[in-house]
Amino acid sequence: MKTQIDVNLADRSYPIRIGEGLLTELPALMQSLSLSGRLMAVTNRVVAGLHGGLLTEALRSAGLEPELIVIPDGEGCKSLATAGKLYESLARRHAERGTPLLAFGGGVIGDLTGFVAATYQRGVPFVQVPTTLLAQVDSSIGGKVAVNVGKLKNMAGVFYQPRLVAADTRLLQTLPLAEIQNGLAEVIKCAVIKDPELFAYLEHNIPEVLAKNIGTLTHIVGRAARVKAAVVERDEHDYGERQILNFGHTLGHAIEAVSNFRVKHGTAVALGMAAAAKVANRMGLLAEPHVIRITSLIAAAGLPVTIPVKQPEALIAAMLHDKKISNGKLKFVLPDGIGSTVIRDDIDPGIAVEALSA
Repeated sequence: MKTQIDVNLADRSYPIRIGEGLLTELPALMQSLSLSGRLMAVTNRVVAGLHGGLLTEALRSAGLEPELIVIPDGEGCKSLATAGKLYESLARRHAERGTPLLAFGGGVIGDLTGFVAATYQRGVPFVQVPTTLLAQVDSSIGGKVAVNVGKLKNMAGVFYQPRLVAADTRLLQTLPLAEIQNGLAEVIKCAVIKDPELFAYLEHNIPEVLAKNIGTLTHIVGRAARVKAAVVERDEHDYGERQILNFGHTLGHAIEAVSNFRVKHGTAVALGMAAAAKVANRMGLLAEPHVIRITSLIAAAGLPVTIPVKQPEALIAAMLHDKKISNGKLKFVLPDGIGSTVIRDDIDPGIAVEALSA
């Protein structure tokens, strides 16, 4: 089963292709977009070892000339320093303004490669080939590309849409369970904010997802990607509706920062979503049965819904660096039902931190 979702953004429009075994179709997809000849594929050591040969073989068989640029794995590589090394590597290889830059990996690789693609020689063609569940349902879609600055998550970035997103769901079967769970947080996010049918599907099919059933994975990737694509189409530059995609992230990013990124993104977002549901209940926005459904689904995915808070002041300080702050007010996305949210700027961040251990 293969699906195509078109992200309609005038001259920045692009297709998202989702399905099992999609790497073999990648050359034809690229050539249909006039992306041919030399290309630079950025990946990490883990993905290169698992799938690098499959990628280069598929591209070379169609006459493309891929060159792999392999960087270390981990959130610590999503930095201005690594971006600088990539600029130097591209220059040494004589990459030109028309040389496509392909991100082959998870969210770190996609964000970093996109940031470099947007800024190398003022912009080169960019292709996303996400290899993790989190990247396939979230970070590869929408054109937000960035690097971290110290502990500040995604603080240096730009909007730069890819020319193509090709999500081969077969690659997800090589992921460790923890990475499936990491991505599930973003799938649950999409379900809570916009897709109650996906939420119900997850409630009944979490065991199949965790068992990496290819049909189940392909289904949830398609549903979640469709949610994000629709929101991006209506608010490309994050001035309004797109902010609902930040559900769980205001507190989640703070948790990542305070932990020096030792806490995985999905784990942090899961905690942020559970806390947001509890805050919404406290504010009279979300009925208790819905709080139970949201936290129960997060827990069924093997993700935490509470943690002991040892540094509340540090979490609050980190939230006050959030990019969504406007006129000094911190914005929280709160659910008011399954499939519906509101954005509030009158929430005391201390209340959100308290909800982490409630």
